[in-house]
Parts: sequence; structure tokens; C-alpha cells
Amino acid sequence: MTPVSIIIPCYNSAATLARALTSCLTQPDAAQILVVDDGSTDASAEMADYCATLDPRVNVLRMPVNGGAARARNWGALHAAHDLLAFLDADDEYLPDALGAATAFLARHPAALSVRLDVDYAGFPADLTAHPDFAAHAATLSNTVPSSLIIYRAAYAALGGFPMDPAFRRIGGEDGAFSWALRETFGNPRLDDVKRVRMHYHPGIHAERYFRIALGLQQPDADDVAEAFHYSGRFLHSARTGIAQLRAAFGLPPVPQP
Repeated sequence: MTPVSIIIPCYNSAATLARALTSCLTQPDAAQILVVDDGSTDASAEMADYCATLDPRVNVLRMPVNGGAARARNWGALHAAHDLLAFLDADDEYLPDALGAATAFLARHPAALSVRLDVDYAGFPADLTAHPDFAAHAATLSNTVPSSLIIYRAAYAALGGFPMDPAFRRIGGEDGAFSWALRETFGNPRLDDVKRVRMHYHPGIHAERYFRIALGLQQPDADDVAEAFHYSGRFLHSARTGIAQLRAAFGLPPVPQP
């Protein structure tokens, strides 16, 4: 068993948090579960507190005000006790042996600094899932969603954590920016043999907008696209610069650019 710290950003997720926590508690590698309550106004924090009384692996952190999922994830990562970090959204769930498969992959590939899990998209509208190109775009999205990610804390810190630009809170995409930087600097392998994490549909979920745009069922806002690429590119540049500075400090050669 390899100890993993799981970070769950939670904002008004009382309806789904118990499911997410249950899926974590059944993972043998889950050594620490950090629920970061992001200024919830429902019973999320109380539910997390109750779960913490039942299992010592559960810890609750409280943000003073709602600051967004990226900020909550980064705050949780600062309190992680273990070298491997996993991120699970409060409305998603792990499937059996999800973390075990990830830690086994990392043990077999010591040069890998992270691994992704394949995502099962449950309850999404039929006009999306029946589309002939849905599976291809589902695979692409599985390479970006935070719930699919298991990463060494050192690599996470080197990238700077999830970007917290206000634009991402409005249009989404901080997970895509992080994935882009991760892929370009350390690689972004994914276990695609079995679905190991489940994303549950709810109205307004960012994944639905992604699928509708990717499948040609919805036109993106051109200004939003430009803004997302601007801030994503800026994050990538910052990550590359920081890693280059670290490598230079330790006398290591620069990372080859693609």
C-alpha cells in the first residue's frame, strides 16, 4: 500500500459529499482525506465533521470565504501529509481499487510523476453520450479533470498548483491549464483499460459545456476562448520558467521543448 492524501474541494455539496467520502474510505491507499470546505452555506461542513468522527483519516479544513475550487485544492495540498496527492471533486466518486491501480502504475514507472484515471461520465444527456464522437472527447476530458489525477506533491508544487486567475472561476478551464502544463513538462499518462473514477452529471456542469462545444452542438464564446488560452498560456510559461530555474539551481540540463 502506498499512502495517498486525497483533497476534496467542497462548496455546497451536502447532497453528494457522503458518496464521495465513502468512495475514498474504501480505497486501501487513502491514508489522508482532506475535505476543504470552501465557504459552504449548506450542511457540507457539518457532514464532513461527522465523517471525521467516524474515521481518523478524514480531516476538515475551512476556507473563510468561497474562493473557488482551485484555491481550495491548493490549500488542501499545503496540508497534505503524504508525497502522493489525489484530487476528487465532491460530486464525483472513485471506483474500486482506483488508487491502488494508480500507485501500482507509478511503482512500475519510477520516472512518471503523475498518472490519470479513466472517467465514467454517468447520467449525461443522451444527445451527448449517443454521439459517435463522444468516446473520443470523453477520453480527452479524462486527461484534464482533477478527479482523474494522482500526482507527486513535488511535481504539483513545481508547476505552482492549480491556477487561480479570476477568469477561470467565470469560464472554467483551470484544470485544462494545469493539464497542459503537466503534459508539456512532466507528461500526462492515463490508465485507459478500466473506468476508475465516476463523474456524475448535474445541470450546469462544466463538462457538459465542453462536450457540447467539442461535438459541435454549441458555439463557444470567442472572447471566453481567447481569455482561456491567454491565461492558460501564461500559466504554462510560468510553470516552465519555474522548473527551468529549479533545474539550473541544481546544475541540471534544461528540459527539451516540444
